[in-house]
Amino acid sequence: MSNKKTERIRLFALGGIGEIGKNMYAAELDDDIIVMDGGLMYPDDDMLGVDIVIPDMSYLFENRDRIKGIILSHGHEDNIGAIPYLLKEVNVPVYGSRLTLAFLKDLCRDLKDCPVPDLNEVDSTSRIQVGKAPVTFFHVTHSIPGSLGICLHTSQGPIVYTGDFKLDPTPVDGRETELGKLAALGEKGVLCLLSDSMNAEKPGVSLSESRVENSLNEAFYDASGRVIVSVFSTNITRIQQTLDAAERTGRKVLPAGGGMKRVIETASSHDYLSYHPDMIITPQEAGRLEDDRLVVLTSGSKGEPLGALSQMAKGTHKHIKVKSGDRVIISAAPSAGNEKSISGTIDLLHRAGADVVYGPNKVHASGHGNQEELKLMLNLIRPRYFVPVHGEYRMQYAHGQLAESCGMSGKQIFLLDKGECVEFEQRRARRTGKVPVGNVLIDGLGVGDVGNIVLRDRRLLSKDGIIVIVVTLNRRSNQCIAGPDIISRGFVYVRESEDLINEAEALVTRTLEACQEQRIMEWSQIKNSIRDALGRFLYEKTKRRPMIMPIIMES
Repeated sequence: MSNKKTERIRLFALGGIGEIGKNMYAAELDDDIIVMDGGLMYPDDDMLGVDIVIPDMSYLFENRDRIKGIILSHGHEDNIGAIPYLLKEVNVPVYGSRLTLAFLKDLCRDLKDCPVPDLNEVDSTSRIQVGKAPVTFFHVTHSIPGSLGICLHTSQGPIVYTGDFKLDPTPVDGRETELGKLAALGEKGVLCLLSDSMNAEKPGVSLSESRVENSLNEAFYDASGRVIVSVFSTNITRIQQTLDAAERTGRKVLPAGGGMKRVIETASSHDYLSYHPDMIITPQEAGRLEDDRLVVLTSGSKGEPLGALSQMAKGTHKHIKVKSGDRVIISAAPSAGNEKSISGTIDLLHRAGADVVYGPNKVHASGHGNQEELKLMLNLIRPRYFVPVHGEYRMQYAHGQLAESCGMSGKQIFLLDKGECVEFEQRRARRTGKVPVGNVLIDGLGVGDVGNIVLRDRRLLSKDGIIVIVVTLNRRSNQCIAGPDIISRGFVYVRESEDLINEAEALVTRTLEACQEQRIMEWSQIKNSIRDALGRFLYEKTKRRPMIMPIIMES
């Protein structure tokens, strides 16, 4: 494989910096574009009704002919969830490990009109050519098998992207991060390192997965009733540990939900999960088992850990209702902004009589390295330049501070915003320009049709409700011949606010008469007049701002 001369290199992120999730990074090698990962993010509380969020990929769509390939680090949805939406518009080869590609294939199958992707399996020993760049890989330890670091070889030096990683000395599958390869890269001279910043604020080293396995086994052994385990659906390591603990304690496992069942089937069909075939049972078989022989393995919508668990606690789940004597194990850490919903779910579980086991250093370990691991990565790679990625800005900042403690200067460290580019020429780096970035909101089958205006309307509706004013006007004279009738939803209870509604109707009548006197015939102007007058009146009376929707009919 040739390493063609690269005069100009640009690196930028379409997502994954200044935020958690939505990881998507791109390298421009002269005219070639290589995409590394493309993930989704779960919506914030103020994104009402939104299912998932993906990066704005308009820059890639506009430059589709320059894209030479998509390289994936691992199979979590915050790293591959946006790829099917990219593949609908761009036909390029995709490279990833066997399990990563299997999960991507499932996601592509779920998305309407997504073509069959050109999938190419790689592993830590592979060497491939993507455009003008030779690409090699190294194995990293994470909470899902088949996790890879990526190295783009250019004439200015290698560009290394770690993906998500930790330096676990006792991983469950026995495969440690390939530190020897990293040291060899460092010896040759690395141009730039893009490294995971998720735990850059946490001192020490991350908890080993083998420690979690021991805690999980203990939680199973002294459970007298059912055991309900809640995990991220693609945390294959934790699923394997749950299956092993169930087998040791003579229990059967019920995957709660089609998503969890499919993940187990996909991972086991590619030899990433091992269990006796009769370990996995159906809801009908679970109903015939004694409680002390049953394990329920669950995650929520889109793989989040607590969606289904909350339904079980409330008694609204299709198959499982939490009851006294159940032991619930939450083997997941709350994502940013999700702490309130998790504490609320735990409260509901306790009210239902369950014994809840949760929290780090008990039955969960992060898949991301802490400060000492990040520093070791920096010391092994010894990059000329460093870009902290994957994390909110404070995490990137903390990672930059760690790099300075390892001997790098501030001029070598780039804390980028989404879309901001760092350019390399003759092995010298500088900030230069921005590419378009943003969020694309997915609501049901709609992609990008929910924007800021729609979200604003949804927030307004959720906050102060809606007022609908229905009037019938004469087609020729615009004289009101019926109404106005006012309908309130989520604003005031009409039967208890008759005086307010009557005053509002009278105000609308006066507004219509004023429009007629001023010979205003355009319905849009009439609607605006009603909206303005009624909005001022209602705020004066109630200090609320409901959405006001005039409906004019003609007769």
